[in-house]
Amino acid sequence: MKLWGGRFSKDTNELMKKFNSSFYIDKRLYKQDIKGSIAHVRMLGKVNILSTEEVDKIINGLEGILKDIEEGSLKLEGDYEDIHSFVEANLLERIGETAKKLHTSRSRNDQVAVDMKMFVKDEVFNTVFKIDNLIECLIKKGRENEYLMPGFTHLQPAQVITFRYHLMAYVEMLKRDKKRLLNALYILDESPLGSCALAGTTNEIDREFTASELGFRCITKNYLDSVSDRDYLIEILSAFSILMMHLSRLSEEIIIWTTPQFKFVTLSDEYSTGSSLMPQKKNPDSLELIRGKTGRVYGGLINILTTLKALPLAYNKDMQEDKECFFDAIDTVNICIDVMTGVIDTMKVNKEEMLKSLKKGYINATEVADYLVKKGVPFRDAHEIVGRIVLYCEKTNRAIEDLKLEELKSFSEEIEEDIYEYIEYSNILKKGNKKYILMEVE
Repeated sequence: MKLWGGRFSKDTNELMKKFNSSFYIDKRLYKQDIKGSIAHVRMLGKVNILSTEEVDKIINGLEGILKDIEEGSLKLEGDYEDIHSFVEANLLERIGETAKKLHTSRSRNDQVAVDMKMFVKDEVFNTVFKIDNLIECLIKKGRENEYLMPGFTHLQPAQVITFRYHLMAYVEMLKRDKKRLLNALYILDESPLGSCALAGTTNEIDREFTASELGFRCITKNYLDSVSDRDYLIEILSAFSILMMHLSRLSEEIIIWTTPQFKFVTLSDEYSTGSSLMPQKKNPDSLELIRGKTGRVYGGLINILTTLKALPLAYNKDMQEDKECFFDAIDTVNICIDVMTGVIDTMKVNKEEMLKSLKKGYINATEVADYLVKKGVPFRDAHEIVGRIVLYCEKTNRAIEDLKLEELKSFSEEIEEDIYEYIEYSNILKKGNKKYILMEVE
């Protein structure tokens, strides 16, 4: 069954049928398409375009189709142009000619627009739930492992922090990701149903009714924009891309931490793989795949931006290409969040290895400078003095705290015995605004 064809004298070329069909992709919208159709039919009954008997007959037919799809007795397969023609063809087969009244005062343009918005709302709320789970997992892992570790800049040891504090940086990133998605959901929450092809209908329909039935906060205001708007997909794909960038950064850090050179964490066997040649290998493939799949999500964003960049109003068939990239992106994002949650939940944190690493990078050097400043030494001079101390430590292969007081005083007479307590790693985090590193800020 086609939803058009009266003005055509020749059948569509078989290659064109295959090229034009989107059913293999948009069949995923079956639930939203049926739900939207039911709301539309109820509205047609409310405004007396359809009789009560017609409304009941169509709705019963649609609910039967949905039930059969859900139970598996009706397969989403066959030679259909799209999900809309699949639903109408099956409805016609079940209830007869009354099914042809379903599409009154509606176009596939506003139909697919409302279907896609409903799908995005359903699925993105699920993604937000997954983000919450990952946030809770990071917080829990941090609380259980509040050990001292070096913080890095340029991948070089910089200053002392805690493992919990490092994980909390990613919690902040994920909170922003969640806010971006929720904001996008609020903006898109306007019903386009009733816009028809591009200019509404001469029938007196009730768009506010269908918006309320479908759970939208309001209706769209401009029909041309309503059927051609895909901004919300761009915005969510952008938010997904930022989210994947955060997951990729976290993946990279954990990959580094698992190396024999670091040994900060040990991945569970559940999220690792081996080598077909080297029996000693334990590879962090879960994290490498997250890192790699980030490019797929970026690709989805570039895909839809490129598709839309020069389209005239209103709807164009190019827009059919919005779904495949979005479906792939949301599937990728969801599994990556789930895998990262599993990685974090099951990995072991190696306290002793992190403590050992504190000695390797002179990460209390800045605190020596702060100590000298408190003694009245100008910061630029203090910076120079500590630089010479570090150079001396490198030559003698010792940490700053391992130097004798006489050695330290050779660089500045302002240094006294209290320097050792001041630059002791755990004490550092109790001074000044560093105390916030030890505080629960969630």
